Amino acid sequence: MSSLLITEIQERVAYLILNYTEKRNALCPALVEDMTAAILDFNTQQDIKVIVIKSAGKPFCAGADLHYLTQMRNFTIEENEKDSSLLRHLFDAIYLSPKLVISQVEGPALAGGCGLATLADLCIATPEASFGYTEVKIGFVPALVMVYLCEKVGGAVMADLLLTGRILSADEALKLHLVQRIVDTDLIAEYVNNLAVELCENTSSQAVSSIKTMLRAIPIMNRIEALDYAVKQNAKARGTKDCKKGMDAFLNKQKIKW
Repeated sequence: MSSLLITEIQERVAYLILNYTEKRNALCPALVEDMTAAILDFNTQQDIKVIVIKSAGKPFCAGADLHYLTQMRNFTIEENEKDSSLLRHLFDAIYLSPKLVISQVEGPALAGGCGLATLADLCIATPEASFGYTEVKIGFVPALVMVYLCEKVGGAVMADLLLTGRILSADEALKLHLVQRIVDTDLIAEYVNNLAVELCENTSSQAVSSIKTMLRAIPIMNRIEALDYAVKQNAKARGTKDCKKGMDAFLNKQKIKW
């Protein structure tokens, strides 16, 4: 793994720290590959319950690396599809992760960087953070981000964001549910760390994984399909080790230790 990404594990929380600071943490191929490998590794580790994605320095992620964009101009269609697939694998590794994923955003999160920030289950931002799907301004298309974004906002809101490429303040991003919390800059690191620990202590890994799987699956089903699926998932959950443990603790008025 290169120096572009720093990984840390503190008890049951894994941290991915984007460290390509001289390029505002732009998504160059090496960083994308390092992040994908790290996320996939964390996804398989049973002791890890929460993954935090943040940046070294204030810019969260400026999207594509401009130097790399100049090289892409000469790519064949096959080379461009292969390159695009690398980013897809990263986004899928995050979006489909069985772990709770938190993004900690303290500055600009633009283009693919905005997609990266908002793929997380929870996006925690400072008041100074900004967000924007700015690809349209350089003649590009936020094709991959669009697929995930339609499950978060969809419709006219998504059209507004993608077609104008306008920059959102943290407050507006919060109103649009792209951001879940806004925390002052001097408090955000402690807040995110405490939140991650709280989630480790108060949530079942099995339940989190199942809920996330259902959240991804239900939107592409019709109501009957979704209810049939929900019945099966409900029945399956009742037989899990975590559910039995939780029920026993609840019935015996004991605190559950996850």
